[in-house]
Amino acid sequence: MDSTDILVVGGGLAGLAAAARLASDGARVIVADKAAPPPVDVAQDGADLRTTAFLQPAIDTLRKAGAWEGMAEGAEALWTMRILDAGGRVNAVRERAEFDSGEMGERPFGFNVRNTDARRALEAPLRDLGVEVRAPAGLERLTLRDDCAFALLGDGSTVRAQLVIGADGRDSGVRDAAGIAARRWRYGQKALVFAVRHPRPHGGASTEIHRSGGPFTLVPMPDADGWHMSSVVWLERAAEADRLAALPAEAFEDALNARSLDLLGRLEVVGRKALYPIICQISDRMAARRVALMAEAVHVISPIGAQGLNMSLADLEDLAGRIAAARAQGRDIGGRDVLSGYQRRRWPETAARVAGVDALNRAALAEAQPLRDLRRLGLAAVGRLAPLRRTAMRIGMGMR
Repeated sequence: MDSTDILVVGGGLAGLAAAARLASDGARVIVADKAAPPPVDVAQDGADLRTTAFLQPAIDTLRKAGAWEGMAEGAEALWTMRILDAGGRVNAVRERAEFDSGEMGERPFGFNVRNTDARRALEAPLRDLGVEVRAPAGLERLTLRDDCAFALLGDGSTVRAQLVIGADGRDSGVRDAAGIAARRWRYGQKALVFAVRHPRPHGGASTEIHRSGGPFTLVPMPDADGWHMSSVVWLERAAEADRLAALPAEAFEDALNARSLDLLGRLEVVGRKALYPIICQISDRMAARRVALMAEAVHVISPIGAQGLNMSLADLEDLAGRIAAARAQGRDIGGRDVLSGYQRRRWPETAARVAGVDALNRAALAEAQPLRDLRRLGLAAVGRLAPLRRTAMRIGMGMR
Protein backbone atom coordinates (compact mmCIF):
# COMPACT_ATOMS: atom_id res chain seq x y z
CA MET A 1 0.00 0.00 0.00
CA ASP A 2 1.22 3.47 -0.91
CA SER A 3 0.70 6.40 1.42
CA THR A 4 0.39 10.03 0.36
CA ASP A 5 -1.04 13.31 1.58
CA ILE A 6 -3.35 13.86 -1.39
CA LEU A 7 -4.70 11.59 -4.09
CA VAL A 8 -5.95 13.50 -7.13
CA VAL A 9 -8.34 11.39 -9.20
CA GLY A 10 -8.48 12.78 -12.73
CA GLY A 11 -5.65 13.49 -15.15
CA GLY A 12 -7.21 16.26 -17.22
CA LEU A 13 -5.96 19.83 -17.13
CA ALA A 14 -7.76 20.55 -13.85
CA GLY A 15 -6.39 17.44 -12.15
CA LEU A 16 -2.83 18.07 -13.34
CA ALA A 17 -3.07 21.69 -12.22
CA ALA A 18 -4.30 20.58 -8.80
CA ALA A 19 -1.41 18.16 -8.42
CA ALA A 20 1.20 20.73 -9.47
CA ARG A 21 -0.27 23.51 -7.35
CA LEU A 22 -0.52 21.40 -4.18
CA ALA A 23 2.84 19.68 -4.66
CA SER A 24 4.49 23.09 -5.11
CA ASP A 25 3.26 23.87 -1.56
CA GLY A 26 5.04 20.79 -0.25
CA ALA A 27 2.27 18.19 -0.24
CA ARG A 28 2.93 14.62 -1.34
CA VAL A 29 0.60 13.98 -4.28
CA ILE A 30 -0.34 11.01 -6.46
CA VAL A 31 -2.49 11.41 -9.59
CA ALA A 32 -4.66 8.59 -10.93
CA ASP A 33 -6.62 8.61 -14.17
CA LYS A 34 -8.68 5.96 -15.92
CA ALA A 35 -7.32 6.84 -19.38
CA ALA A 36 -3.84 7.02 -20.79
CA PRO A 37 -2.62 10.62 -21.30
CA PRO A 38 -3.75 12.07 -24.65
CA PRO A 39 -1.12 13.18 -27.19
CA VAL A 40 0.20 16.71 -26.96
CA ASP A 41 0.74 17.01 -30.71
CA VAL A 42 -2.38 18.51 -32.35
CA ALA A 43 -1.64 16.57 -35.54
CA GLN A 44 -2.15 13.23 -33.77
CA ASP A 45 -5.51 11.50 -33.49
CA GLY A 46 -6.95 11.89 -30.02
CA ALA A 47 -5.30 15.23 -29.36
CA ASP A 48 -7.46 17.89 -27.71
CA LEU A 49 -8.10 20.51 -30.42
CA ARG A 50 -9.60 23.07 -28.07
CA THR A 51 -8.01 26.15 -26.62
CA THR A 52 -8.59 27.66 -23.19
CA ALA A 53 -8.76 31.36 -22.40
CA PHE A 54 -7.03 31.55 -19.01
CA LEU A 55 -8.06 34.72 -17.19
CA GLN A 56 -5.67 36.53 -14.84
CA PRO A 57 -6.78 34.87 -11.56
CA ALA A 58 -6.26 31.46 -13.17
CA ILE A 59 -2.87 32.52 -14.52
CA ASP A 60 -1.81 33.44 -10.98
CA THR A 61 -2.69 29.89 -9.89
CA LEU A 62 -0.81 28.36 -12.83
CA ARG A 63 2.19 30.51 -11.98
CA LYS A 64 2.18 29.19 -8.40
CA ALA A 65 1.99 25.67 -9.86
CA GLY A 66 5.14 26.33 -11.92
CA ALA A 67 3.30 25.83 -15.21
CA TRP A 68 2.54 29.28 -16.59
CA GLU A 69 6.00 30.01 -18.00
CA GLY A 70 5.71 26.88 -20.16
CA MET A 71 2.36 28.05 -21.55
CA ALA A 72 3.17 31.73 -22.06
CA GLU A 73 5.38 31.33 -25.12
CA GLY A 74 2.56 30.01 -27.31
CA ALA A 75 -0.22 32.09 -25.70
CA GLU A 76 -2.08 35.02 -27.23
CA ALA A 77 -3.13 37.99 -25.10
CA LEU A 78 -6.82 38.86 -24.79
CA TRP A 79 -7.13 42.64 -24.58
CA THR A 80 -10.76 43.01 -25.61
CA MET A 81 -13.92 40.94 -25.11
CA ARG A 82 -16.60 41.78 -27.67
CA ILE A 83 -20.20 40.56 -27.80
CA LEU A 84 -22.28 41.11 -30.93
CA ASP A 85 -26.00 40.50 -31.29
CA ALA A 86 -26.73 39.54 -34.89
CA GLY A 87 -30.04 38.67 -36.47
CA GLY A 88 -32.76 39.54 -38.90
CA ARG A 89 -33.07 38.31 -42.44
CA VAL A 90 -29.69 39.79 -43.15
CA ASN A 91 -27.08 38.40 -40.78
CA ALA A 92 -25.97 41.81 -39.54
CA VAL A 93 -24.93 43.29 -36.20
CA ARG A 94 -27.89 44.75 -34.31
CA GLU A 95 -26.06 45.60 -31.08
CA ARG A 96 -22.57 45.36 -29.64
CA ALA A 97 -20.80 45.59 -26.30
CA GLU A 98 -17.03 45.93 -25.96
CA PHE A 99 -15.10 45.28 -22.79
CA ASP A 100 -11.61 46.78 -22.75
CA SER A 101 -9.07 45.34 -20.29
CA GLY A 102 -7.65 48.86 -19.90
CA GLU A 103 -10.64 49.65 -17.67
CA MET A 104 -9.42 46.98 -15.24
CA GLY A 105 -5.71 47.83 -15.24
CA GLU A 106 -2.63 47.46 -17.41
CA ARG A 107 -2.79 43.69 -17.96
CA PRO A 108 -4.87 41.87 -20.58
CA PHE A 109 -7.92 39.93 -19.41
CA GLY A 110 -5.91 36.78 -19.93
CA PHE A 111 -4.31 34.60 -22.59
CA ASN A 112 -5.60 31.98 -25.00
CA VAL A 113 -3.62 28.72 -24.87
CA ARG A 114 -3.87 25.50 -26.85
CA ASN A 115 -4.96 22.68 -24.55
CA THR A 116 -2.10 20.56 -25.84
CA ASP A 117 0.38 23.28 -24.83
CA ALA A 118 -1.29 23.58 -21.43
CA ARG A 119 -0.98 19.85 -20.81
CA ARG A 120 2.68 19.83 -21.84
CA ALA A 121 3.39 22.76 -19.52
CA LEU A 122 1.63 21.10 -16.57
CA GLU A 123 3.46 17.82 -16.99
CA ALA A 124 6.86 19.52 -16.54
CA PRO A 125 6.46 20.65 -12.88
CA LEU A 126 4.93 17.29 -11.99
CA ARG A 127 8.14 15.61 -13.11
CA ASP A 128 10.25 18.18 -11.27
CA LEU A 129 8.22 17.78 -8.07
CA GLY A 130 8.25 13.99 -8.20
CA VAL A 131 4.47 13.62 -8.56
CA GLU A 132 3.57 10.13 -9.71
CA VAL A 133 0.89 9.94 -12.41
CA ARG A 134 -0.75 6.54 -12.68
CA ALA A 135 -2.62 6.14 -15.95
CA PRO A 136 -4.51 4.18 -16.98
CA ALA A 137 -5.46 3.44 -13.39
CA GLY A 138 -9.02 4.48 -12.72
CA LEU A 139 -10.72 4.50 -9.35
CA GLU A 140 -12.20 1.08 -8.59
CA ARG A 141 -13.24 1.55 -4.97
CA LEU A 142 -13.03 4.33 -2.40
CA THR A 143 -13.28 3.76 1.35
CA LEU A 144 -13.71 6.91 3.41
CA ARG A 145 -12.88 6.86 7.13
CA ASP A 146 -12.66 9.53 9.77
CA ASP A 147 -8.85 9.47 9.77
CA CYS A 148 -8.00 8.71 6.10
CA ALA A 149 -9.23 7.38 2.76
CA PHE A 150 -8.27 4.19 0.91
CA ALA A 151 -8.48 4.04 -2.87
CA LEU A 152 -8.20 0.88 -4.92
CA LEU A 153 -7.00 1.75 -8.43
CA GLY A 154 -7.42 -0.01 -11.73
CA ASP A 155 -3.75 -1.01 -11.86
CA GLY A 156 -4.24 -3.09 -8.72
CA SER A 157 -2.54 -0.66 -6.34
CA THR A 158 -4.04 0.76 -3.15
CA VAL A 159 -3.38 4.32 -1.99
CA ARG A 160 -3.90 5.65 1.53
CA ALA A 161 -4.45 9.43 1.56
CA GLN A 162 -5.45 12.13 3.99
CA LEU A 163 -7.49 13.82 1.25
CA VAL A 164 -8.95 12.65 -2.06
CA ILE A 165 -9.61 15.33 -4.67
CA GLY A 166 -12.19 14.39 -7.29
CA ALA A 167 -11.20 16.08 -10.53
CA ASP A 168 -12.46 13.17 -12.61
CA GLY A 169 -15.03 14.89 -14.76
CA ARG A 170 -18.78 15.06 -15.19
CA ASP A 171 -19.26 11.33 -14.50
CA SER A 172 -17.07 11.47 -11.41
CA GLY A 173 -16.44 8.17 -9.65
CA VAL A 174 -15.21 10.05 -6.59
CA ARG A 175 -18.46 11.99 -6.41
CA ASP A 176 -20.49 8.78 -6.63
CA ALA A 177 -18.35 7.05 -3.98
CA ALA A 178 -18.83 10.02 -1.65
CA GLY A 179 -22.61 9.81 -2.08
CA ILE A 180 -22.95 13.25 -3.67
CA ALA A 181 -25.68 13.68 -6.27
CA ALA A 182 -25.54 15.96 -9.31
CA ARG A 183 -28.23 17.54 -11.47
CA ARG A 184 -27.68 17.57 -15.24
CA TRP A 185 -29.64 19.16 -18.07
CA ARG A 186 -29.18 19.47 -21.82
CA TYR A 187 -29.81 22.18 -24.38
CA GLY A 188 -29.91 20.09 -27.54
CA GLN A 189 -26.70 21.81 -28.66
CA LYS A 190 -23.30 20.75 -29.89
CA ALA A 191 -20.10 22.76 -30.30
CA LEU A 192 -17.91 22.67 -33.38
CA VAL A 193 -14.30 23.45 -32.42
CA PHE A 194 -11.47 24.15 -34.87
CA ALA A 195 -8.79 26.65 -35.85
CA VAL A 196 -8.95 29.15 -38.71
CA ARG A 197 -6.59 31.47 -40.52
CA HIS A 198 -7.68 34.87 -41.81
CA PRO A 199 -6.25 37.93 -43.61
CA ARG A 200 -7.14 40.60 -41.02
CA PRO A 201 -5.52 40.79 -37.57
CA HIS A 202 -7.71 39.96 -34.59
CA GLY A 203 -6.12 42.72 -32.53
CA GLY A 204 -6.27 40.63 -29.35
CA ALA A 205 -10.08 40.76 -29.37
CA SER A 206 -12.21 37.73 -28.54
CA THR A 207 -15.61 38.05 -30.25
CA GLU A 208 -18.87 36.27 -29.43
CA ILE A 209 -21.57 36.57 -32.10
CA HIS A 210 -25.01 35.71 -30.73
CA ARG A 211 -27.77 34.37 -32.95
CA SER A 212 -30.45 31.72 -32.54
CA GLY A 213 -28.83 28.34 -32.00
CA GLY A 214 -26.04 29.60 -29.79
CA PRO A 215 -22.98 31.84 -29.82
CA PHE A 216 -20.21 31.74 -32.41
CA THR A 217 -16.89 32.71 -30.82
CA LEU A 218 -13.59 33.75 -32.40
CA VAL A 219 -10.71 33.59 -29.91
CA PRO A 220 -7.27 35.02 -30.82
CA MET A 221 -4.32 32.71 -31.41
CA PRO A 222 -0.71 33.55 -32.32
CA ASP A 223 0.08 34.14 -35.99
CA ALA A 224 1.44 31.12 -37.88
CA ASP A 225 3.02 30.69 -41.31
CA GLY A 226 2.37 34.31 -42.22
CA TRP A 227 -1.34 34.12 -41.35
CA HIS A 228 -3.41 35.57 -38.55
CA MET A 229 -5.03 32.75 -36.57
CA SER A 230 -8.05 32.26 -34.32
CA SER A 231 -9.80 29.42 -32.58
CA VAL A 232 -13.52 28.96 -33.30
CA VAL A 233 -16.15 27.60 -30.92
CA TRP A 234 -19.42 27.40 -32.84
CA LEU A 235 -22.54 26.34 -30.91
CA GLU A 236 -25.60 25.19 -32.81
CA ARG A 237 -28.60 23.00 -32.21
CA ALA A 238 -27.46 19.40 -32.40
CA ALA A 239 -29.05 18.52 -35.75
CA GLU A 240 -27.63 21.64 -37.39
CA ALA A 241 -24.19 21.05 -35.88
CA ASP A 242 -24.21 17.49 -37.22
CA ARG A 243 -25.27 18.76 -40.66
CA LEU A 244 -22.51 21.37 -40.70
CA ALA A 245 -19.86 18.88 -39.58
CA ALA A 246 -20.81 16.54 -42.44
CA LEU A 247 -20.53 19.21 -45.17
CA PRO A 248 -17.75 19.06 -47.75
CA ALA A 249 -14.87 21.41 -46.93
CA GLU A 250 -15.84 24.16 -49.37
CA ALA A 251 -19.52 24.17 -48.34
CA PHE A 252 -18.52 24.21 -44.67
CA GLU A 253 -16.29 27.23 -45.18
CA ASP A 254 -19.09 29.03 -47.01
CA ALA A 255 -21.40 28.44 -44.00
CA LEU A 256 -18.60 29.43 -41.64
CA ASN A 257 -18.03 32.74 -43.37
CA ALA A 258 -21.71 33.53 -43.52
CA ARG A 259 -21.82 33.05 -39.73
CA SER A 260 -18.67 35.08 -38.96
CA LEU A 261 -19.97 38.39 -40.40
CA ASP A 262 -16.70 38.89 -42.32
CA LEU A 263 -15.10 40.39 -39.21
CA LEU A 264 -11.64 39.06 -40.00
CA GLY A 265 -11.93 38.51 -43.75
CA ARG A 266 -12.48 35.08 -45.27
CA LEU A 267 -11.86 32.31 -42.76
CA GLU A 268 -10.12 29.12 -43.80
CA VAL A 269 -10.19 26.02 -41.63
CA VAL A 270 -6.78 24.76 -40.47
CA GLY A 271 -6.51 21.16 -39.30
CA ARG A 272 -9.28 18.93 -38.01
CA LYS A 273 -12.69 19.80 -36.58
CA ALA A 274 -14.09 18.35 -33.35
CA LEU A 275 -17.72 18.10 -32.20
CA TYR A 276 -18.76 18.15 -28.53
CA PRO A 277 -22.23 17.90 -26.92
CA ILE A 278 -23.18 20.80 -24.62
CA ILE A 279 -24.62 20.06 -21.20
CA CYS A 280 -24.93 21.84 -17.87
CA GLN A 281 -24.42 20.15 -14.53
CA ILE A 282 -23.93 21.01 -10.88
CA SER A 283 -23.31 18.75 -7.89
CA ASP A 284 -25.31 19.07 -4.69
CA ARG A 285 -22.14 19.57 -2.67
CA MET A 286 -18.41 20.00 -3.20
CA ALA A 287 -17.13 18.14 -0.13
CA ALA A 288 -17.73 15.01 1.94
CA ARG A 289 -15.71 13.06 4.48
CA ARG A 290 -12.08 13.07 3.23
CA VAL A 291 -13.23 14.24 -0.23
CA ALA A 292 -13.10 17.56 -2.06
CA LEU A 293 -14.66 17.84 -5.52
CA MET A 294 -13.52 20.37 -8.11
CA ALA A 295 -13.82 21.24 -11.79
CA GLU A 296 -16.30 19.19 -13.87
CA ALA A 297 -16.94 16.82 -10.98
CA VAL A 298 -18.87 19.83 -9.62
CA HIS A 299 -19.78 22.12 -12.52
CA VAL A 300 -20.18 21.71 -16.27
CA ILE A 301 -21.27 24.74 -18.27
CA SER A 302 -21.63 26.02 -21.81
CA PRO A 303 -18.40 27.55 -23.22
CA ILE A 304 -19.61 31.13 -22.86
CA GLY A 305 -17.36 33.83 -21.45
CA ALA A 306 -14.37 31.53 -20.85
CA GLN A 307 -15.75 30.38 -17.49
CA GLY A 308 -15.26 26.60 -17.33
CA LEU A 309 -11.61 25.89 -16.55
CA ASN A 310 -11.24 29.29 -14.88
CA MET A 311 -13.92 28.25 -12.39
CA SER A 312 -12.01 25.01 -11.86
CA LEU A 313 -8.81 26.84 -11.03
CA ALA A 314 -10.74 29.10 -8.65
CA ASP A 315 -11.86 25.90 -6.88
CA LEU A 316 -8.25 24.82 -6.73
CA GLU A 317 -6.88 28.10 -5.40
CA ASP A 318 -9.44 28.26 -2.60
CA LEU A 319 -8.72 24.66 -1.61
CA ALA A 320 -4.95 25.11 -1.85
CA GLY A 321 -5.07 28.07 0.51
CA ARG A 322 -7.04 26.07 3.08
CA ILE A 323 -4.70 23.08 2.83
CA ALA A 324 -1.62 25.28 3.20
CA ALA A 325 -3.09 26.98 6.28
CA ALA A 326 -3.92 23.62 7.85
CA ARG A 327 -0.40 22.30 7.21
CA ALA A 328 1.17 25.44 8.68
CA GLN A 329 -0.94 25.07 11.84
CA GLY A 330 -0.41 21.34 12.17
CA ARG A 331 -4.06 20.54 11.43
CA ASP A 332 -5.46 17.67 9.37
CA ILE A 333 -5.49 18.70 5.69
CA GLY A 334 -8.47 16.43 5.05
CA GLY A 335 -10.29 17.37 8.21
CA ARG A 336 -13.84 18.60 8.54
CA ASP A 337 -12.88 22.25 9.12
CA VAL A 338 -10.89 22.43 5.87
CA LEU A 339 -13.61 20.79 3.81
CA SER A 340 -16.56 22.60 5.37
CA GLY A 341 -14.85 25.95 4.77
CA TYR A 342 -14.28 25.01 1.12
CA GLN A 343 -17.93 23.99 0.75
CA ARG A 344 -19.23 27.20 2.34
CA ARG A 345 -17.09 29.46 0.19
CA ARG A 346 -17.11 27.80 -3.21
CA TRP A 347 -20.51 26.16 -3.62
CA PRO A 348 -22.74 29.29 -3.47
CA GLU A 349 -20.41 31.14 -5.84
CA THR A 350 -20.33 28.14 -8.18
CA ALA A 351 -24.12 27.77 -8.17
CA ALA A 352 -24.56 31.47 -8.99
CA ARG A 353 -22.07 31.29 -11.86
CA VAL A 354 -23.64 28.13 -13.29
CA ALA A 355 -27.05 29.81 -13.17
CA GLY A 356 -25.65 32.91 -14.88
CA VAL A 357 -24.04 31.00 -17.74
CA ASP A 358 -27.20 28.89 -18.11
CA ALA A 359 -29.25 32.09 -18.47
CA LEU A 360 -26.81 33.51 -21.04
CA ASN A 361 -26.94 30.34 -23.11
CA ARG A 362 -30.75 30.23 -23.03
CA ALA A 363 -30.79 33.87 -24.13
CA ALA A 364 -28.43 33.02 -26.99
CA LEU A 365 -30.73 30.15 -28.01
CA ALA A 366 -33.83 32.35 -28.07
CA GLU A 367 -35.75 32.37 -31.36
CA ALA A 368 -38.87 34.34 -30.41
CA GLN A 369 -38.53 37.95 -31.51
CA PRO A 370 -39.54 39.49 -28.15
CA LEU A 371 -36.84 37.46 -26.38
CA ARG A 372 -34.25 38.39 -28.99
CA ASP A 373 -35.18 42.05 -28.58
CA LEU A 374 -34.82 41.72 -24.81
CA ARG A 375 -31.39 40.15 -25.30
CA ARG A 376 -30.42 43.07 -27.50
CA LEU A 377 -31.59 45.64 -24.94
CA GLY A 378 -29.68 43.93 -22.14
CA LEU A 379 -26.52 43.89 -24.19
CA ALA A 380 -26.94 47.58 -25.02
CA ALA A 381 -27.32 48.48 -21.34
CA VAL A 382 -24.22 46.55 -20.28
CA GLY A 383 -22.15 47.92 -23.14
CA ARG A 384 -23.08 51.57 -22.73
CA LEU A 385 -23.33 52.03 -18.97
CA ALA A 386 -19.85 52.13 -17.44
CA PRO A 387 -20.84 50.88 -13.95
CA LEU A 388 -22.68 47.88 -15.42
CA ARG A 389 -19.85 47.22 -17.84
CA ARG A 390 -17.19 47.23 -15.11
CA THR A 391 -19.33 45.03 -12.86
CA ALA A 392 -19.77 42.56 -15.71
CA MET A 393 -16.00 42.51 -16.28
CA ARG A 394 -15.27 41.84 -12.60
CA ILE A 395 -17.81 39.03 -12.50
CA GLY A 396 -16.47 37.55 -15.73
CA MET A 397 -12.93 37.63 -14.36
CA GLY A 398 -14.02 35.87 -11.18
CA MET A 399 -12.96 38.84 -9.05
CA ARG A 400 -14.65 39.43 -5.72
